Amino acid sequence: MDMDFSGKVAVITGGASGIGEACAREFAARGAGVAVVDRDVVKGERTAAALTSQGMTAAYFSADLTSAAQVERVIADVVSTLGGVDILVNNAGIQRYGTVTSLSEQEWDEVIDTNLKSAFLASKYAIPAMLRRGGGAIVITGSTQSVAALRNSAHYVVSKHGLLGLARAIAVDFGKQNIRANCVLPGAIDTPLLRWAASLDPQPDRVVEACDRMHIRGRMGQPEEVARVIAFLASDLASFITGAAIPVDGGLLVPAGGMAFQESGTGAAKV
Repeated sequence: MDMDFSGKVAVITGGASGIGEACAREFAARGAGVAVVDRDVVKGERTAAALTSQGMTAAYFSADLTSAAQVERVIADVVSTLGGVDILVNNAGIQRYGTVTSLSEQEWDEVIDTNLKSAFLASKYAIPAMLRRGGGAIVITGSTQSVAALRNSAHYVVSKHGLLGLARAIAVDFGKQNIRANCVLPGAIDTPLLRWAASLDPQPDRVVEACDRMHIRGRMGQPEEVARVIAFLASDLASFITGAAIPVDGGLLVPAGGMAFQESGTGAAKV
């Protein structure tokens, strides 16, 4: 039992950048055929091309993951192109800000659909493909906000809480069919999404510094540090782990009251 994924196919949603891109590299380097699924064609093709140029197996698949028809089609295309599905990393997501009174219905739907509905749809269509190959592993990128909450992020918090619930529901429903599902809870990770959030503040450098200070480790995490945990959870080494919430947060959740810290009114200090 090890973290060699030779002969397996990993589907990475939101695989064009950030944690998703790091996952694509991690799984490909460990022998998996990687399906980079993302709506950003330029970045998605670039990520897949970078892997294939190094002799790894990867392909880019374009999809709007909030559309059932497109997700069903893309999973079928992955099976046709790469041979099946063994691992699904539900990583696609966005960050927006607002309270339940300030949000519009459209803003609520955008975040819930992109973050939560997409994971439901990808799981819905990937699980039957996994079952045809004897089972598989699903890892969902949640957040420390899957178990806590910051101000001014109502729809984001709800979506991330929902993702943990989704992982546990899948674990319960499909555990005896050899499918495991787990959720990682990253802290502040230095990704394009975090840098975008910081840019909303008049002093983005101050926000980045605050993100560093939030963690016991005294720094933000790197996408590769999350990707390695995701790869472990998808591997045979984690064969008895399912339905779990695994913090990858540099100790952010440990101090009492730690999640109450926030540098700006937009909530941009934490994604």
